[in-house]
Amino acid sequence: MLNKSLLQILILPLAFFISNQGTARALPGQPMEDVEIWIKAHPTLAPKSGERFLVTKTDTAAQRFSFQAMVSAPGKLTFSNNRSQSRTERISMYDAINGMSLGRLKESLRKIYGLDIYQDFREARVIYEYPNQSAINEARFAKTPVREALKGQLRVGSRYAYWVEVAQAKNGKAYTGQMTVFLKSDLDKLEEELRNR
Repeated sequence: MLNKSLLQILILPLAFFISNQGTARALPGQPMEDVEIWIKAHPTLAPKSGERFLVTKTDTAAQRFSFQAMVSAPGKLTFSNNRSQSRTERISMYDAINGMSLGRLKESLRKIYGLDIYQDFREARVIYEYPNQSAINEARFAKTPVREALKGQLRVGSRYAYWVEVAQAKNGKAYTGQMTVFLKSDLDKLEEELRNR
């Protein structure tokens, strides 16, 4: 007969694997209390004591990760009447050693949310991509290298909207990026802000 601790070692990872193959348990649109419980129980996020809606991990000064659930819409900060519901969840990564890519951000999305959300992102329609050549030329003329360095896209899936952005250095390598999952009702606001920034 297996002892209790050995049984837990064998069964708990399997139970988590099975539960993560389907739907994520906390997403934008859900109560913040549910999001907090989900964050605390998620083995990838594994918050430190005192972390609730913002989880940060630092392996070295050159590698950082954060996950944040917010009651506000993505983009410029606006007041939210409903402070009990998650509207935006953002994964941010910085890696000066290995660099950053869309593939790494997508893999982080899959690992945190599971296959349903990953598939929704993959099948999502790109509605805005930046920068275009005109914006690059304007940024170069205005000597605003940060604007030129930001490359991103907005996508809308059947369940959520997604904002992916990486910042590339002059050598063409990206070191920082973010993947944001948010309510489709906030898509127009963010698209307008990105087009006008």
